Amino acid sequence: MSEMTETTLGGRFTFPGTSLTVQRIGYGAMQLAGPGVWGPPKDPDGAVAVLREAVAAGVNHIDTSDFYGPHITNQIIRQALHPYPTGLAIVTKLGARRPPDKSWQPAISPQDLTEGVHDNLRNLGLDALDIVNYRAMGAIHGPAEGSIAEQVTVLADLRRKGLIRHIGLSNVTAAQLAEAQAITDIVCVQNNYNLAQRHDDALIDDLARQGIPYVPYFPLGGFTPLQSSTLSDVAGRLGATPMQVALAWLLHRSPNILLIPGTSSVAHLRENLAARQLTLSPQVLEELDGIAATAEAPH
Repeated sequence: MSEMTETTLGGRFTFPGTSLTVQRIGYGAMQLAGPGVWGPPKDPDGAVAVLREAVAAGVNHIDTSDFYGPHITNQIIRQALHPYPTGLAIVTKLGARRPPDKSWQPAISPQDLTEGVHDNLRNLGLDALDIVNYRAMGAIHGPAEGSIAEQVTVLADLRRKGLIRHIGLSNVTAAQLAEAQAITDIVCVQNNYNLAQRHDDALIDDLARQGIPYVPYFPLGGFTPLQSSTLSDVAGRLGATPMQVALAWLLHRSPNILLIPGTSSVAHLRENLAARQLTLSPQVLEELDGIAATAEAPH
């Protein structure tokens, strides 16, 4: 049973049409920047240590962006890990910029996207980017419909030029995915999804049928105190943390889900990676599935 758990929960996944095979629990680098994802971290040496610990523990999928900091997170990744170990997949994203007022603004013109690719290449110290996700800005709480054809076409052109190897999407709808797939191959989708936010259930299943990974962000985002208490109760019974249970549930949810939990702490990193060893019984899964029903009930 333990072997099956390791295979089905930890396990590996290959991005379609690529040679990139990654562990299903990776690392999200956003929290390596300073407060508000702005400026340098308070403990630069600690940030480097977290990245090195992640790779030493077998993590080979790092999610980042040059608009984190801005530039800071990629520079820390380069300092910690360059020259990069064989098999490490660094996935970055485009579509936003951070002006001096620390706001998040769209950066979606052909020039913006091209400059963004070059910024990522320079700060990561790479000749080509493994995977670039186009992140649609969307609405406040999630994706918003609207054509992304121009932006995906720009990335496809940059791919033909050899600056990008593969293209993914972030914060998109099923219709936008279909539009993008008519232009180029899409190797991953990264959206907001967790125990309480399950609007993408159908999309996850559709991507699984296509062999395309789904990468949820905010694994504990958007919870009410009531939902958090349910999660905490389950975690207490299992001798685990709420974050470990939330991550283990995502691994159970579908074999094409890849995780990128972020932290600036080595101790929290180790806790997150231990989620792959957590087995959830059918009864526990049913209890956790009820969190989404609570989220959708009228208040």
